[in-house]
Amino acid sequence: MTENPTEHATLLLLSRDDVAALLQPDEVLAATREAFVLHSQGEGRVFSLVRERLATGGVFGIKSGDVGAQALLGFKAAGFWPGNPARGADAHQATIMLLDPATGRPVCVIDGNAVTTERTGAAGGLGLHLARPESRTACVFGTGVQAQVQLRYAIRLLPGLRQVFYATANGQPKPAFEALFAGSPCAISHAADVNAAVAQSDVVIAATTGKGPLFDLAAVQPGTHVNAVGTDTKGKRELTEGLLAKARVFVDDAAQSRSIGELQWAPDTACTEIGHVLSGKAAFARGASDITVFDMTGIALQDLTVARLLEQRARLAGKGQSIAWPW
Repeated sequence: MTENPTEHATLLLLSRDDVAALLQPDEVLAATREAFVLHSQGEGRVFSLVRERLATGGVFGIKSGDVGAQALLGFKAAGFWPGNPARGADAHQATIMLLDPATGRPVCVIDGNAVTTERTGAAGGLGLHLARPESRTACVFGTGVQAQVQLRYAIRLLPGLRQVFYATANGQPKPAFEALFAGSPCAISHAADVNAAVAQSDVVIAATTGKGPLFDLAAVQPGTHVNAVGTDTKGKRELTEGLLAKARVFVDDAAQSRSIGELQWAPDTACTEIGHVLSGKAAFARGASDITVFDMTGIALQDLTVARLLEQRARLAGKGQSIAWPW
């Protein structure tokens, strides 16, 4: 009798610790760039987004897509559960699954928390290509995990950065946040007056939970670049009324930005997808007085290209847990 090979199939599991050991910022940056370029070229598809509020108070979402020519298919189930910190866990939770597009068989399940954090930081880093290369001052709204990774990439990719202001939700300094960047070339100081800090900054990074506008329109000076990170659900907002109308606006996905990003508040705003800039499909030359905004809602292709990278590295290094998965 012929043996059925499907009975010996396996599924690779990559835990939080596996992912942390495998993630390398430069590789994530390259994989995230590839995701945006694939999206621009139409080689990578982004499927319809699921993003729903739960009776438990959380928000649940599914981002999925594929790259047919690369046999890449998968999804990320993720969301936000505000009660988790009281349980000693991160409020953001995510799990990624890669599947064989020829059979539908799951091939790898990955803890998605660190992936989401790092690929979003990398996306923000790519958005900084829109900023003035000589930028020396930045203002960061938020001090959580995402604010930390956004600032880490900013310091990495803007070599002239020397002064960072940070704004907190309660208006009080956070020494622990400052300590994280004690060895960087930047002076880190709390922004007691957020509008004054924005007015002094070449780059503004908004990485909050999106409860409302963070600064006044008048504070944004000509030449400023803004990375808008935190608005990823209907009803969320970080940018003030009128800013998009004054800016050259860039997004990761136009339809998604109009649905759940900052453009939900001004859906008729003209915008350019960042992938078009990175692929050369859209020319970009910054004028000295241009205000630029990059609205980041996060697309499935980012998760998939980084997940594929992790799967490949894990198999080469013998990392993760392989379990029987007959089908």
